[in-house]
Amino acid sequence: MAAITKDIGIMELVQKYPQAVAVLQQFGMGCIGCAAAHFESVGEGAAAHGIDVDAMMEAINQAVK
Repeated sequence: MAAITKDIGIMELVQKYPQAVAVLQQFGMGCIGCAAAHFESVGEGAAAHGIDVDAMMEAINQAVK
């Protein structure tokens, strides 16, 4: 499986990989109910919240293995 990148849309990530929700929440991204989740990428959301996107993406990829 190819690695998930920060360019994936938040809602696409959640729909394809529901196990990623716990990781997003762990990193402080409560995006699931946010309107921006429908048009922002994971990278954009992380930047808006001051989150280390590389560390989060590593954790997401581990969670969905």
